[in-house]
Amino acid sequence: MASLIIKDLCTYYAGRGKSGPVKAVDGINLEVADGEFLVLLGASGSGKSTLMRTIAGLEHPSSGEIYIGGQLANHLPPKARNISMVFQSYAIYPHKTVAKNISFPLETAHLPGAEIRRKVDWAAELFGISHLLARKPRELSGGERQRVALARALVRSPSLFLMDEPLSNLDAKLRHAARREFKRLHGETGVTTVYVTHDQIEAMGLGQRVAVMNFGKIQQIGTPHEIYHEPCNTFVAQFMGTPPMNLLPEGDDLIGFHPEHCFLATPGQPAADAYSLTLHVQQIEELGAHALIYGTSGGNTPRDVIVKLPERESYRVEVGKECDFYVPGTLLKRFNAKTGLRSDREGA
Repeated sequence: MASLIIKDLCTYYAGRGKSGPVKAVDGINLEVADGEFLVLLGASGSGKSTLMRTIAGLEHPSSGEIYIGGQLANHLPPKARNISMVFQSYAIYPHKTVAKNISFPLETAHLPGAEIRRKVDWAAELFGISHLLARKPRELSGGERQRVALARALVRSPSLFLMDEPLSNLDAKLRHAARREFKRLHGETGVTTVYVTHDQIEAMGLGQRVAVMNFGKIQQIGTPHEIYHEPCNTFVAQFMGTPPMNLLPEGDDLIGFHPEHCFLATPGQPAADAYSLTLHVQQIEELGAHALIYGTSGGNTPRDVIVKLPERESYRVEVGKECDFYVPGTLLKRFNAKTGLRSDREGA
């Protein structure tokens, strides 16, 4: 295992015409502790995969430094960095059995046969695929192929595990099961892991810390709780959460609140420090345990608002009618309307 330290890292690609260079990774500073599970979260084009490939040595940085286990790795080839990487496409060899797929990196390292067999059996048992060792990839499901790719990556005993959207090809049920497997795997092996995803549910469920990226920069780093409940700017506020945080103008600020923090007003409520709003209800989406209320708030310039209510309360809301809501003052966030930065935490 090893720590990962990134200092002022930039990876630029030559642009065309007047566009200038494309700043895929733009001044990243990041520290990943030994044994930590860090998630890089961002939309397509945010630079997260380029950052991952630069760490792996598949891309050469324009400037900055990468330290793996305290060693400067900028000029080390990928094979000398003692890392294992799992891609979105599992890239397992179709003509080899599961056992041969897992053993391939050990054979290329010329390990003794007995050691190879021991490690293959260990990895197969860890991922629950011991009964599949004689099969070819075409005989496996998507989830089983993913486990083979992970077993092949882990069998090398890497100091750093890099995963680039490894669950994107799985259906929702398998992704949920795989997240549980990843958490169990990390708990058992303790290998330092950097995991790339565009899926905030994966990020929140897997990461000990999450780094939210946009336009090649890290917008915020923190625990899933910190990223969700204390966003540093409007980008993070609206990127995290399904549905995202509501933002409504108030003077030079934007008032932010999560849909589940907006409550139906009753006699005697809200409290003096609460934010009150009247919503013209346009649509109700029943989702089992809760319902999403879509509506508009405001007079001449109505703003879209989404409220998330428990099922037991949603019956009090009707489409086409107005309904009063409030947000407790302690749950409100304020952002500067011009810069997008949290205005209630300036100087903190």
